[in-house]
Amino acid sequence: MTDLQASTPLKIAVLGAGSWGTALAALMARHGHAVTLWGRDPVVAAAIDAQHENTRYLPGIPLPLTLRATTDLETSLEGADQVLVVVPSHAFTETLRKLAPLRPPGAGVAWATKGFETGSGRFLHEVAEDILGPDVPLAVVTGPSFAKEVALGLPTAVTVHGADPVFAQAVADVMHGPAFRAYTGDDMVGAELGGAMKNVLAVATGVADGMQLGLNARAGLITRGLNEMLRLSAAIGAKPETLMGLAGLGDLVLTCTGDLSRNRRLGLALGRGQSLQDAVREIGQVVESVQTADEVMRQAERHGIDLPISSAVRAVLHGELTPRDGLQQLLAREQKPEYPETLFK
Repeated sequence: MTDLQASTPLKIAVLGAGSWGTALAALMARHGHAVTLWGRDPVVAAAIDAQHENTRYLPGIPLPLTLRATTDLETSLEGADQVLVVVPSHAFTETLRKLAPLRPPGAGVAWATKGFETGSGRFLHEVAEDILGPDVPLAVVTGPSFAKEVALGLPTAVTVHGADPVFAQAVADVMHGPAFRAYTGDDMVGAELGGAMKNVLAVATGVADGMQLGLNARAGLITRGLNEMLRLSAAIGAKPETLMGLAGLGDLVLTCTGDLSRNRRLGLALGRGQSLQDAVREIGQVVESVQTADEVMRQAERHGIDLPISSAVRAVLHGELTPRDGLQQLLAREQKPEYPETLFK
């Protein structure tokens, strides 16, 4: 992978040294930016600095020699032009609270975290606005993007959504390159909804594949899952085109069909009869869908939207239904028009 020289190199702090944080940090470092990666694990940080490899999350993939890593948050943020938060959704609020007093003046904050705030069900941009205040530029990075493939330099397309178009473009600019396309938009609600819901729906397709129900069933679940995304997005005021793009359909297809997806692998294990605890232990990384299913259904109940697939996934993840019983419930539902008449009006 050839490193590029950025026309105006920026100093970027990436918070979260898991697979996705490391992959994005490496991408921007290869584009010529001065990137410092912050993580909690001193072993991981030392390996990135000394061996130029994230031996825990992306073993065997060489990282740029210029990429720095630290366990000291203040050091990572010093002089940063941009901050990119890439921690699991359950750690998002805590990370922003620690970031807030250390954020350099003028540094906008973006995140590539997918999900809702655990417990409240709030969208992450609502959490960020609450903690950082109304004057800090914000953006969300989302789309179909397995960390391992990005780290290997394989072609990828994402989208960056923010209320401040100048900052959204600036975030897209540091990521955009020969093998990485970064589009922009202004629908943070839709972008975040797609990125969260696809994790829940990937469990459903994984379960179906684990039960060997066939490719017709998989395609049906993906399409009806997109229907659930669109109906909930309409209720909360998101743009349907956001969910038909990279943030929705793109991420949904990838996560429902690609075996690098932790949420799909969780579904596969459950469909084959494994327990939830054994499946999560075997995957060995945070599986967002367990918390996200609760928050999706909280949003649905708040807006009075019926989401049968998401509801069945939530019940299976809580041990209230077996995968087989969940499938039977879905198949026994009454026949109806494919779309509500008002969905795209």
